[in-house]
Amino acid sequence: MSDDYQIDIPPSFFAVYTDARQRLCEPIAIVRARYELCEDLATHLIEQARLLHHVAVPSEDEILHRCRDGLLTVESGVSAAEATWVVRRLAELLNWRCPAFADVQELVQRQ
Repeated sequence: MSDDYQIDIPPSFFAVYTDARQRLCEPIAIVRARYELCEDLATHLIEQARLLHHVAVPSEDEILHRCRDGLLTVESGVSAAEATWVVRRLAELLNWRCPAFADVQELVQRQ
């Protein structure tokens, strides 16, 4: 049986699902499905981020932090690592500089 999957998953997304020995922690079918979801989410957030930038929040950095904060909630349906990847991808799609993000563990400890 051939693998007819046509979408190239970038190394940055594979890193979300790779352990210290560079092996996938999930089956490739799950990684593919999660990639498609995260890529769609980043694309979906483009217009919202642009609107915020022109109407309410002048700082690209602040907008990206707010997006990540929203994605870090349980209701978002993405993991913390996926949330960070989505926002980095969003910054790339918008051609914005991506800010450094605090480690998720650090955020949990502050709460």
